[in-house]
Amino acid sequence: MPRSLDPRPTSPVRIQADWRRIGRAARRVALIAGAVPLVAGAAVMVTDKIRGQRYPLDSKFPTAPPTSTDIDGTTATLYTYGADLYDAMLEAIDHAQHTVFLESYIWKGDQTGERFKQAIADAVARGVEVYVIYDAFANLVVPRSFFHFPPQVHVLRFPALRAGLLTLNVRRSGRDHRKILVVDEETAFVGGYNIGEEYATKWRDTHLRLQGRAAWELQNAFVDFWNRWRSAKHPVLQDKGAAHWQPSLRAARNAPSDLVFPIRGLYLDAIDRATSHVYITQAYFIPDRDILQALLAAAARGVDVRVLVPERSNHSLADWLARGRYTKLLRGGVRIMLYEGAMVHAKTATIDGRWSTVGTANIDRLSLTGNYEINLEIVDNGLASTLEEVFRMDESNSRELTYDEWTERSPLTKIAERILEPLEPLL
Repeated sequence: MPRSLDPRPTSPVRIQADWRRIGRAARRVALIAGAVPLVAGAAVMVTDKIRGQRYPLDSKFPTAPPTSTDIDGTTATLYTYGADLYDAMLEAIDHAQHTVFLESYIWKGDQTGERFKQAIADAVARGVEVYVIYDAFANLVVPRSFFHFPPQVHVLRFPALRAGLLTLNVRRSGRDHRKILVVDEETAFVGGYNIGEEYATKWRDTHLRLQGRAAWELQNAFVDFWNRWRSAKHPVLQDKGAAHWQPSLRAARNAPSDLVFPIRGLYLDAIDRATSHVYITQAYFIPDRDILQALLAAAARGVDVRVLVPERSNHSLADWLARGRYTKLLRGGVRIMLYEGAMVHAKTATIDGRWSTVGTANIDRLSLTGNYEINLEIVDNGLASTLEEVFRMDESNSRELTYDEWTERSPLTKIAERILEPLEPLL
């Protein structure tokens, strides 16, 4: 007769062993699932680095001379070429009589970096109070000795390692991505330009100089950041308040450690108001769901929405993640212009010939929720007109990506885009 089935229940020991096996298997699957996009991302970056060495982004590109606009008593000057900007910044430092506040995300130890370092040394030698902020992580490749200034210079090194780095918490690991110069409380600069030889002539970027009362906007931003992050060895900077309110020109400052993110709201509000056109120039364009929907809604109501980005940037992974938005954007009527032959690093937008922004923030998760950033919001027809001319100039060095061209990309490219999607929270 056949043996009867054993009616006894499975032992607790066996059940525990089975669950341990299931747990180990689940961990292996999770590890593999997490490793695949990381390995793919590394492969993309290595491949693009090799490609970048063979085909460097060093083509010449159109630029415009510095152009000034009066905004309620403040002269706003737009710069589109690094060499012009650096000359103006160094001239301002050379003529400083009282104070110099300089904050830079990247400060290269090359010839251009040395020019700024010497200007700082000369300023303190003639009695000017100089305060410098730089991001340690962004300058890891720069010798630490480069940032040895005369002892009279007050230097704040934003730390390379922050608490949220190991847990990938962007709000507690983001960088000081701002680029600010304020001289004598009267002249101030802000925009996308870091300090370095390459940026002087090989990158297309945009910076704005303010001369007059609105320079307070950038001075106040520097003072607040300094006092927030200074150590006991650093002096406290006095917040003097604003003698003049200028609602047509305001600074929006992201402070992630304090959960303050006005720049994202600035974009959303302006895009929602658009009735004619939206022109956006971005180095790294990875909009979140709300900004993406705002752009699509604007296009759906007949607004001419154009986004100008580098065809190939200096951060290949950002390029791949940005392309994950292209299908929806193109299908929804948003026009994508690809800047050719050089790196466009500007962070600007202008809407309906009235509203504009120039600053340091990219439209991506890292800038809008992780980094310390600053953008000027300007409501002025004159500056908007100038930025529209700059946008058309950049379009002359771009080609339009069509929906038909995009849908015909290779199946392998589409697969790579899907594999890399999990890396999006990092950017």
